[in-house]
Amino acid sequence: MSTKSDKIPTSYANPAFDEDSNRNSVAPSPMGSNIFIVKPDDAKRNRSHPEPHRHEPVTQKSFGRTILRGIRSLWATRQTEKDLRKNKDLYVKTTIRELILYLVFITILCIITFGMTSTKTYYFTSVLRTVLTETPVAGAGSQPTYDDIAVFDDFWAVLSGPVLNGLFDQTWYNGENLTLSQYGYVLFENKILGLPRLRQLKVTNHSCTVHKKFQTIIPDCYGAYSSGKEDRNAFPTMNTTITPTAWHYQTSSQLQGRSSSGLVSSYGGGGYVQDLTTNYMDATAEVNDLEQNLWLDRGTRVVFLDFTVYNANINLFCQIKLTVEFPASGGAIASKTFSTVKLIRYVSSMDYFVLACEIIFVIFTLYYTVEEVIEIRHYRLQYFKVMWNVLDVVIILISYICIIFNIYRQYKVGQILDQLLANQNSYADFEFLTYWQIQFNNIVAFAVFLAWIKIFKYVSFNKTMTQLSTTLSRCAKDVFGFTVMFMIVFLAYAQLGYLLFGSLIEDYKTFALSIFSLFRIILGDFDFDAILDAHRILGPIFFLTYVFFVFFVLLNMFLAIINDTYSEVKNDMTNQKSEIELGDYFKKSYDKVLDRLNIKRDRVIEIQNALKSADVNQDGVIEFDEWRRDLKARGYTDVEIENVFARYDTDGDRVLRDAEQRRFKADLAAQENNLDMDIQDLNDSQGNPKANGASASPPPTTTIGGGGASGETDHANRITYDEFAILVRRIDRMEYSIGNIVSRIDGVLTKLETLEKGKMKRREALTKILNNISDDNEMTKEMKQERLEKMIRDELEENNNDRQTPIQSLLGSTTTAPGAPGGESRSQSGKSASRRVSPTHDSASKY
Repeated sequence: MSTKSDKIPTSYANPAFDEDSNRNSVAPSPMGSNIFIVKPDDAKRNRSHPEPHRHEPVTQKSFGRTILRGIRSLWATRQTEKDLRKNKDLYVKTTIRELILYLVFITILCIITFGMTSTKTYYFTSVLRTVLTETPVAGAGSQPTYDDIAVFDDFWAVLSGPVLNGLFDQTWYNGENLTLSQYGYVLFENKILGLPRLRQLKVTNHSCTVHKKFQTIIPDCYGAYSSGKEDRNAFPTMNTTITPTAWHYQTSSQLQGRSSSGLVSSYGGGGYVQDLTTNYMDATAEVNDLEQNLWLDRGTRVVFLDFTVYNANINLFCQIKLTVEFPASGGAIASKTFSTVKLIRYVSSMDYFVLACEIIFVIFTLYYTVEEVIEIRHYRLQYFKVMWNVLDVVIILISYICIIFNIYRQYKVGQILDQLLANQNSYADFEFLTYWQIQFNNIVAFAVFLAWIKIFKYVSFNKTMTQLSTTLSRCAKDVFGFTVMFMIVFLAYAQLGYLLFGSLIEDYKTFALSIFSLFRIILGDFDFDAILDAHRILGPIFFLTYVFFVFFVLLNMFLAIINDTYSEVKNDMTNQKSEIELGDYFKKSYDKVLDRLNIKRDRVIEIQNALKSADVNQDGVIEFDEWRRDLKARGYTDVEIENVFARYDTDGDRVLRDAEQRRFKADLAAQENNLDMDIQDLNDSQGNPKANGASASPPPTTTIGGGGASGETDHANRITYDEFAILVRRIDRMEYSIGNIVSRIDGVLTKLETLEKGKMKRREALTKILNNISDDNEMTKEMKQERLEKMIRDELEENNNDRQTPIQSLLGSTTTAPGAPGGESRSQSGKSASRRVSPTHDSASKY
C-alpha cells in the first residue's frame, strides 16, 4: 500500500538535484520532450516563471556561419563532402537527395523538349510532301511526279503542273472561285509567307577541258559546279517585262542568301532569281516565260524553289526547298527538304507552362554550374579524369547553348515577321532560322539522351546497376584489340565491294555507302540478287566469304569476349555487398518514424502520469512548485515545464484547478489517440502484423506513484522512472566492480612479468656458477659436483621463500571482500597454498 511519501520522486532525496537542474534548464530535455512547448503570447507574459532563464546570445558571426552552412548544404554532393562514406546514413541521404533532384531536372528537361515538338509535325510535313512532290502531271498515260524528274522537259512540266497547282488553290471542290482573301494558301490552311523564289546557278562554257582528239567535234564544255566556275553574266538580249530580274545574276550579299547542299554538290547563295507572285495566273505566266526563253540551258547546274508556309491552326512553320540538280553527266536529280519547326513558342496555355519550365530549367542550370565549379575547385585537374564529371560539363554547356539560342530565336523571329508584315510582296527568308532551329532541336535531343545516361551515375551504388559499366571497363583492352582486327577485315571488304559493284549497285556507289551496306548485312538486311546480277562469280564469293569471316568468326569472338567478362563480373559481385542497401535504409527510416511516434506517445503518458502524481498534498489542485518538482524528477527542463504549465493555467494564479486539469487531460487523451492512429496507419502501410497487435493495444504498466490506475496501458518495452533509476544504480555498481577486476588483472600481469624477470636472473646466475666451476682447474671432479649441488640448493631455497602464484593470490584476495568476516584467514590460506605450487611459465600461461 502506497503512502504520500511513496509518491515523492526518488530524486527528492538529493538536495543538489534542483540546483543542477536550474543550471542546466536551457539544455535539451533528456526525454526529448518538445511536444507541448509553446511560445507564450503577450497576454501571458506576466505568468512566466520568476526565475530568469538565460539563453546564449546568437552572435553575428555564428549567424553568418549558419547561413553559409545552409547555403553549402544546397550543393552538398558525394564528391564535395569529405569523409561522407564514414557516415552511411548521411551518404545514403545525400545520394537519394541528388537522385531526386536530378530526376526533377530531367523531368523539366523532358517537358521542355516534348513541348517543342508534336505528332502534328509529321502529318503537316507528310501532307505537304504528298501535294507538292507525289502528285503526277495531268495527262494520259504514266506522267512524272517531282521525284521522277529526269530531263528539262520533266522539270517544266512538273513546275507548271503539280507544283503551281499545289501552291495556288483556285477553286473549291464544287468549282466555286476563291475570294481575294483566300488566295495564297496551300490546301486552304497553310499561309504562304511572302513570295516563292526560283533560283538557278550556272557554270560558264569552257569550264572544263576537252581532250584534243575531240576538240574539233565538241566545241563546248560545261564542267561540274564550283564557285570559281560560276557564270555571273547576264543573259544576252533578254528584256522581257514578265520576268525582268530572272536574267541578271545577283550576288549572295544582294540576296542575303546562304550556301545550300544537294545530292551532287554544295552551291553558293547567289544566282539568277525570279520571285513568283501569289496569283496562279500570274505565276503560270512567269513560269511559261522562263521556259519559252530558255532560262535553263547546258550551263545550268541547279534550280531551287524556296518558300515558307505557316499553319496558324497548329502554330507550325514549314520551310520547303525543292532542289533539281543538273549534273555535268546530264539528266536531272530531284531532291526535297521539308523543315517543320515551331518558331513562335508562346501562344497557348500549354506554351506558357513550358515557359515556366524553361525558367526552372535555367535555375537548374545555374545550380549545377555552381555545383560543378565547387567540385572542380576541390579536385582541380583530377576532376576531369572521371567520365561522369566530363558528362556533367557537356550537359551544362549544351544547356547554356540552348538557353542563348532560345533567346536569340525569340528576338529574330519577331524581327523577320515584322519585316514581312511591312512588305508582304517580298521573299521571306526563314531558311537560316529554320536551319538553326533544327540544329537546336538536335542539340536538345542529345542533351536529353546524355541526361538519361547520367542517371547511371546516381544509381551506381547498387551492384546490379554497375554490372554493365564494370563489364565494359574490364573487357575494354580485349575489345580494343578485337576492334583493330575487325576493322582491318571490315574495311578491306568495304573497299572491295565499292570497287567491284560501285558502278552497278546503288548501295555501293560510294565508299561510305559500302560501309553502311556491310553493316546492314550483319543485321540481316541485304540484297543478294543485286550482287548476283552485278557479277555472277565475284558477287557470291564476296558475299559468302564476308558472311563467314565477319559474321560467323569475328562477331562471335566479340560476343565471347563480352560473355566471359560478364560471367567473371557476375561471379565477383555474388559475394559483394551493394554500396547502399536502399531497402535497409528505408526500413531504418520507417523504424525511426515509428520510434518517434512511440516516444511522443510515451511523453503524453508521462505527462498524464505527472498530472496524477504531482498533487503531493492531495488537495485537488496542482501548484506550480508541485508540478515543477515532479517533472524535474522526470528529466524535463524549466522552459518545457513553464510552457506546458502556462498553456493550461488560464487564470494565471500558478495553480491548475479542476477545470484546467480536465482540459489538460482531454488534450492529452486526444493527443494520445492521434498518435495511436498514426502508429497504426504506419504499420498498415508497411504491412506490419503488429498493426492490430502489440502496437495497437500495449500491455498495462504501473504509473509513477503507488496510486496509479490499473487501467493505464503502454508499450511492452516502456519502464517507469523508478525502474529506470534502479537500473542506473545497478549499472554504476557493475562499472565499479568491473573496475576492481580490471585493476587486479593488471596486478596479476605485473606479477607475471616480475616472475619472468626472476627466471631470467636465475638462469644468468646458474650460468655464472657453471662457468666459474668449470673454469676452476684446481678442484677435482667430485669437489666441483658437490659445490654445484650446494649452490643450486641454496639458490632454490632462496627463491622458494619469495615465490607466490599470481592467480592464487588473486583468488585469495577476491574470495572475500576486504573487511569481511573470514576474509583474512582465506587470504592467508591462499598465500600458503600458492607457495606449494611451482610458478612455472607454462602453468601461468594455462591460467
